[in-house]
Amino acid sequence: MELSRRVFIGALGAAGGVWGEDAGLALWSPAVPMPKAGELRELRGVRFHSIKAHEPAVDGGYGFLHGVGLVWHKGKLYASFGHNKGIENTAGEEARGRVSTDGGRSWGPVFTFDAGARKAVSHGSFLSHKGKLWAFLGAFSGARERVHTRAYVLDERSGKWEFRGLAVEDGFWPMQEPLRMADGNWIMAGFKVGDGEPASVAVSRGDDFTKWDHVVIPRGPAVKTMWGESTVIVQGKRVLNIARYGAEAMALVSTSDDGGRTWAPMRVSNMPMVTSKPYAGMLSTGQRYLIATSTADTGKRRAPLTIAVSGKGEDTFRRVYRIRGAEMAGGLDSHPRANLSYPYAVEYRGGLYVGYSNNGGRTGMNINSAELAVIPVRELAADS
Repeated sequence: MELSRRVFIGALGAAGGVWGEDAGLALWSPAVPMPKAGELRELRGVRFHSIKAHEPAVDGGYGFLHGVGLVWHKGKLYASFGHNKGIENTAGEEARGRVSTDGGRSWGPVFTFDAGARKAVSHGSFLSHKGKLWAFLGAFSGARERVHTRAYVLDERSGKWEFRGLAVEDGFWPMQEPLRMADGNWIMAGFKVGDGEPASVAVSRGDDFTKWDHVVIPRGPAVKTMWGESTVIVQGKRVLNIARYGAEAMALVSTSDDGGRTWAPMRVSNMPMVTSKPYAGMLSTGQRYLIATSTADTGKRRAPLTIAVSGKGEDTFRRVYRIRGAEMAGGLDSHPRANLSYPYAVEYRGGLYVGYSNNGGRTGMNINSAELAVIPVRELAADS
């Protein structure tokens, strides 16, 4: 047993991290103190915009909004979100979105991907590939039953979204756009609804985006209650999965060295992270980043919204910046108890475009507005 444990720890350490006896994979550099919320560095030059305000009296009674997705396609910025006139995860939920032609400063009319009385279609992710714009949207029937992911392609002549089939079944809900791996397949991070809500991924069969293989990440023995919404960082065939925990405000981690087909058991890392959906990626500078709420003292509080970054070519994060706090001047939702959550990001021409939900202090399940922060990538240095 002890030999197996040492081999397991050593193998994952070789995959790009530092392992401790109790902390798991070190996402945060052990040499750097994790700052408290009041000690976070401020980002300069960030611009903020509303994607979709909370305005039920204007748009026909929609209250629930969550799960912003973003993509640049042919010079336009597309945003998506789940919308519901009822409560979250109930019949009638709709996948909706908007398009911006000026980098998120203003947005066109709200459109609907898909809606129907017998099904609910909600938030998901995008992929712009070979001139086509794909959307992969979480869907269900009843009260979050028979969860699956539906694939759509935009018909750019009509502006309509064409249904291309049930892309992933068995409870998979996408949380991040597909990323290409060294073997030519794509990987899409998410989680499985049901069976304890583990983190999971979908792996493509080459460039066929209509049918994906669903791979559930095993839960380690020390991992307790979770709601495994997850994100991945891809470096060739090696994939790092960072997932939401439920028992503690700490990030969960697992690694795969075969293109997402098999995974080490999920473990608790040494990185504080709110119990909410994270979003991670690689900047064009060669830095890793993680967007969530990660501080030494906020625990499960969904504010401030932060971005942690690594040094160039490094595996561990070592600086955290504040994107924005709960209160903010300038016309966006502002409240001392506002929740800022469910981030999504895409880099484009020197800017990191970050979409997120903001409940503005409203009570109820995710009665949010959708907002956008545009961060100059040059401001995200880890050693300035």
